[in-house]
Formats: sequence, C-alpha cells, structure tokens
Amino acid sequence: QVQLVESGGGLVQAGGSLRLSCAASRSIFSINAMGWYRQAPGKQRELVAALTSGSSTNYADSVKGRFTISRDNAKNTVYLQMNSLKPEDTAVYYCHARYLRKDYWGQGTQVTVSS
Repeated sequence: QVQLVESGGGLVQAGGSLRLSCAASRSIFSINAMGWYRQAPGKQRELVAALTSGSSTNYADSVKGRFTISRDNAKNTVYLQMNSLKPEDTAVYYCHARYLRKDYWGQGTQVTVSS
C-alpha cells in the first residue's frame, strides 16, 4: 500500500507561483509512476504531469513550459512547481501513484488562481 499526503495549495494571483508537495509512505524508488492530476468543478479529472521510476516526464499541453514535476528520493517526495499560473489552473490537485498495478490517490489540495 501507498499513502500519499499533499501540501502546498492555496490562493495566488494570476502570474504567480506555487509548489505542491506529495509525500509517499514508502520509497518512491519502488513506485512505478507518480504524478499530479487536477479536477475543476464540473470537469473530469485530468493528468497534469507524470514522472516514471526511470525519471521520464509527461505533461499536459496546457501546462508545458509552466509546470515542472520533480522528485526528492531521500524524502520520498514528488513536487509540482507551478509558475505563470492562470485562472484556468484553478482546481483540486491530486497526487497519484501507480504501485504493483494499483492506483493510489492523495486527499487533494485546492489551488485557486485569481484574475
């Protein structure tokens, strides 16, 4: 099993930055893939950024060049650095882990970008 705890959400003005953190309960070396998803009101949950155990990355087109996913293996933590935030980035952001063919989710953290 994997427990995921997110932090770092909040309210920010358009053009600002936030960094989300996701702390895992086990070594992230053992986790096949980790990533961030988001869900805005009335919309489906969508992939924002993903990071595999081999350190390859994948980003949604809407965040390329603005968001960066990274990891700190010593802290078992994955980060999402979000720059040049836009009002349309407003959503609940969820950390995701794929481990032994099961999906695990954090509780979500709210990100609100004001115009």
